[in-house]
Amino acid sequence: MTSKQRIVTPKKLLLSKWTAVSPQRKEKHFIVTKLILPELADQPVEYIEIEAVYSKRCQIILWQQLNDTSLWQQGWQ
Repeated sequence: MTSKQRIVTPKKLLLSKWTAVSPQRKEKHFIVTKLILPELADQPVEYIEIEAVYSKRCQIILWQQLNDTSLWQQGWQ
């Protein structure tokens, strides 16, 4: 992968704000609304729920996708 990687940890993601690099359906700004906890307590968080500010549409993604600067910018730009 040639895009830059950012280091984000799942512990600091809840209620963090993100901007989609390539917005779709006018959904540019997102907020992390939930950490999806694994079934086994000793396993790490893999998924998060993000909500589009414009449409209130929620989607579940791998939290590591937020590290990809070709997809996401931290904060609302």
